[in-house]
Amino acid sequence: MTIATSERRPIAWGIVLYMASIHLIALLAFFPSNFSWGAVGVAFALYCITEWGITVGFHRLATHRSFEAPKFVEYFFIFLGTLACQGGPFEWIGLHRVHHKFSDTQPDPHDSNRGFWWSHMGWMLFENPADEEAKRYIKDIENDSFYQFCQKFMVPIQVVLGLILFFSGGWSFVIWGIFVRLVVVFHCTWLVNSATHKFGYQSHESNDSSRNCWWVAALTFGEGWHNNHHAYQYSARHGLAWWEIDITWMIIKTLETFGLAKNIKLPPKEAQQA
Repeated sequence: MTIATSERRPIAWGIVLYMASIHLIALLAFFPSNFSWGAVGVAFALYCITEWGITVGFHRLATHRSFEAPKFVEYFFIFLGTLACQGGPFEWIGLHRVHHKFSDTQPDPHDSNRGFWWSHMGWMLFENPADEEAKRYIKDIENDSFYQFCQKFMVPIQVVLGLILFFSGGWSFVIWGIFVRLVVVFHCTWLVNSATHKFGYQSHESNDSSRNCWWVAALTFGEGWHNNHHAYQYSARHGLAWWEIDITWMIIKTLETFGLAKNIKLPPKEAQQA
């Protein structure tokens, strides 16, 4: 992100304070009194659950409709994705659809041509025209009462989770299970916007700088196979080569085994073989 980029847009102070508060409170985890392996275990378990909510629910199911699922399954994963506190399902899904339409061009909310920092998190810290544009891309979900509930009560849901953690294990569970987890989920998710447009390899033509990055895929349960995804946005499977491990795809296949996922969309066989 250049200085000129930040000067053209007003600072979104609400987002800046929100992000700064979460990151600063997470630093309390470094105090010995706030450390326990139980708290770390809770944070890791909630990290996995939250990421599955993003990858299965927000991304492949709601944003791209890569497969169909019963409403209770869809709502379950949307609820888990809401635990990420990344603006609620309306902002997340709307902005991601805008990103795909304008990938790596000026209207892309996190255009990677503006630099790693901008595409990673800088774009959120300034007023962004894409915020209004995104509202046009959620017509299919904006009247859904459950999505509205998750959108409206994103923070209270997190507070309730914090209370459960507090009465289960004290402040260490809260600090690790809420704040440390959120920071890790934030940055792992943002790496898909930044690192996978800079590091890795391109195996398919996607008309942008998206790349397949194995270590981002490992952190985000398959989302790092980003070039594959941009080439075949509708596909429920992102890891196409045999070595491209895609845990989110495994979850979707497991849902299919139990009759909870159908009409799964995949790229042409020749693309998978390539």
